[in-house]
Amino acid sequence: MEKEGEEDTVEALLPSIQLTLAPKKMEPSKRVPISRCGSGSDGRPISLLANHFNVSLKNHDGVFFQYNVSITYEDKKSVDGKRIGRKVMDKVYQTYSSELAGKHFAYDGEKILFTVGPLPQNTFEFSVVLEESYVNRNGSPDMNGSPSEKEGKRAKRLFLSNTFNVEIRFAAEIPLKSIALALQGKESENTTEAIRVLDIILRQQSAKSFYFTIFLEHRGCLLVRQSFFHEDVKSLVDIGGGISACRGLHASFCTTQAGLSLNMDVSSTMILTPGPVLDFLKKNQNVEDLRQIDWGRAKRVLKNMRVKTQHNKMEFKIIGLSEKPCNQQIFSLKSKDRTSGDVELQTVEITVYNYFTQHKGIQLSSCAYMPCLDVGKPKRPNYLPLELCSLVSLQRYTKALSTRQRSSLVEKSRQKPLERIQAVTDAVSNYSYNEDPMLSSCGISVEKQLIQINGRVLKSPKRLFEPTKIQNWAVVNFSTRFDTSSLCRQLIDCGRSKGIHIERPHSLIEEDAKNRRLSPILRVEKMFEQMKSRLSASPEFLLCLLPERKNCDIYGPWKMKNLYEMGICTQCISPVKINDQYLSNVLLKINSKLGGINSLLDVEHVPSIPLVTEVPTMILGIDVSHGSPGQSDSPSIAAVVGSRYWPKISRYRASVRTQPPKVEMVESLYKLLPNGEDDGIIRELLVDFFQTSNGRKPKQIIIFRDGVSESQFNQVLNIELEQIIKAFQHFGETWLPKFTVIVAQKNHHTKLFQAGGHENVPAGTVVDTKIVHPRYYDFYMCAQAGMIGTSRPTHYHVLLDEIGFSADNLQNLVHSLCYVYQRSTAAISIVAPISYAHLAAAQMGKFITYDDLSDSSSSGNSSSPGTAVPIRELPRLHDNVKESMFFC
Repeated sequence: MEKEGEEDTVEALLPSIQLTLAPKKMEPSKRVPISRCGSGSDGRPISLLANHFNVSLKNHDGVFFQYNVSITYEDKKSVDGKRIGRKVMDKVYQTYSSELAGKHFAYDGEKILFTVGPLPQNTFEFSVVLEESYVNRNGSPDMNGSPSEKEGKRAKRLFLSNTFNVEIRFAAEIPLKSIALALQGKESENTTEAIRVLDIILRQQSAKSFYFTIFLEHRGCLLVRQSFFHEDVKSLVDIGGGISACRGLHASFCTTQAGLSLNMDVSSTMILTPGPVLDFLKKNQNVEDLRQIDWGRAKRVLKNMRVKTQHNKMEFKIIGLSEKPCNQQIFSLKSKDRTSGDVELQTVEITVYNYFTQHKGIQLSSCAYMPCLDVGKPKRPNYLPLELCSLVSLQRYTKALSTRQRSSLVEKSRQKPLERIQAVTDAVSNYSYNEDPMLSSCGISVEKQLIQINGRVLKSPKRLFEPTKIQNWAVVNFSTRFDTSSLCRQLIDCGRSKGIHIERPHSLIEEDAKNRRLSPILRVEKMFEQMKSRLSASPEFLLCLLPERKNCDIYGPWKMKNLYEMGICTQCISPVKINDQYLSNVLLKINSKLGGINSLLDVEHVPSIPLVTEVPTMILGIDVSHGSPGQSDSPSIAAVVGSRYWPKISRYRASVRTQPPKVEMVESLYKLLPNGEDDGIIRELLVDFFQTSNGRKPKQIIIFRDGVSESQFNQVLNIELEQIIKAFQHFGETWLPKFTVIVAQKNHHTKLFQAGGHENVPAGTVVDTKIVHPRYYDFYMCAQAGMIGTSRPTHYHVLLDEIGFSADNLQNLVHSLCYVYQRSTAAISIVAPISYAHLAAAQMGKFITYDDLSDSSSSGNSSSPGTAVPIRELPRLHDNVKESMFFC
């Protein structure tokens, strides 16, 4: 073991990196999250409200019975889709209630239902007929005709078929007692399943409260996990591009220190704005004239959308567009020839336009020159004129939003604390949860007032400012709308007023006008040719003016050229309005990238952070970024940042790797090469810590992990932490630090309010009682000052604490780490290491997007569906910038 006070040199450590020891083989022990070790007491007490409602559970001896459900058509084909499944099961209850002994059931919309207590028998087989005539299975309207009279009758019968066979079979028992045990902090294998059943009952009751039944087709309810959204014009917020944010509510049960509670929150999901398809296309492509529509783009956007026709009120799914315009697209129509004595079928060729105007008597005014919607099958097209079709309500939009749409969503969906409180309390009153027969049979009743809790407000740490000098720099301008000379003067004046000394730039380089029509890659190359002719030496910093904001296609190739090839730090801007606040934020980023320190806590300066400044301690932030929705082949980006210059906690270095798409656990923390060397992320960050911390090896590691759910906590402990341990063992079998592992979650539905609800909670508010887990170690912290809308606290889960922090020490450390974010002059909502990891992953994701686009454009094709795409390894950063905070 290393003796107290003993320090290795860089030279002593580096050989051990090259001549690595084989890690000791050991059986990995199964790690689980630790139990709570107490509550904190630091800070000013404050009375708070949380959007939780107390729930009483009286029937501890009750048992949920789980049954598997199979729904098929008459021809034994399975029914796909929750919409039909829910209608069928509603009909089963109405028709066969006596056979089910009058028992109510909760149906998950797919293959499982639950009852409180058993049904009369273990197996049932029912046949039900829906009272509506619409069951669209093959999408074959009458306009296509039919190859023969026999096939025509078959197609019609399939279309009108509304008989379903339902089979119900017993599967398992889930005791309600498991919830009671969990509330006492005791282990129970059925707790998660029991809570899931209660949530399914909650979903079903919430949907019924929107009057969603098979008889009221004009009212709709969209269920998205534990959130529900209804068809109401008042709930829609237009965010542009034919997309609307639909406001609804989230409801779920959870076990807490104070007992079972109902968490109710306002929720939003993106949907296609209902209305005429042509209106949607104009908004989506931002054009006024239909003749300006890009039909190739329209085909990609419209695929799989559901539409309803004006002339017969039927619904269809779009599979594509016709190859020819409506007045030229021909199909074969079978009709009866009544001119001869015998009535015979004859086939005629007719355009879609003529069919609707002549045979259907429908006047078409604007779609003659436009393609038709294809709502048929791949080998059996079925064409509909665009102007007869409207988008069905409540269709989720799951693709990535543009920068403008995201900004609009944030701006228009804000709610003040009092508005949010009113929304959730009204929901609990209106949705009649206490009248639900299944919840009542469980002995469950929900109070109608927000739960009252006690919180504490931690003292804000004081901050110092350590600027750097900006000397050898230049400005490049890809945009025609900026006066670079004026911008530089404003930036220099703003910097000097803030204590940052900025010399005049060596050169202002405007893009040659003739290059603006080139591809993004060529524009970047041409700009560097201009730079070489204007600059005698490579600058240490470049300020780049882009023609557009973050979605600019120059951003990827520009950043990649500088960080990988040239080794130059660069700051890209494209301001809409230039003022002192904007320039101050830009200077914060520039100062960080060039090695300056924008924020340094006084506890760092002393230093006096308990347990952290006493023993060499390394802080890691881990995040994984996945491709945008619809980009299933894009590799995931794993980013880890590590602290440097111990005992400081404000300086970090990033290491980034690619891994298979949608893989959440980081795979490259420890990466053993064939030659026996470790080429993983941890080794890279560990060597950097050693080199910047006076040759000290970290004896303590604090890991902050973002982006994982409760179901993945064990994987963090047994997959990721195990890799980190192996990376340390690679340096020597006796060297293993103590670990503290903390998961931070922003994607949850708990909100905190000051008593009265008129204002957001103060910055530094922490809650670690009542609404926290009854057994495991977690707490809520709202470090930031909520200026607009309602603040969302970060939910921290402590999975492991070998270091042995007290509750107060750990909460104060987390609070301090929210103040060292170099891009902000105030505290942020989550610890800086996680924010940095997120920034690093997002920036590298831009390079992947750029690389993929450049490859596809050069090759002229893309991989076919189902083809495995090799994971592209990211090149290593240039030596000049790899140690910088390039991600700021």
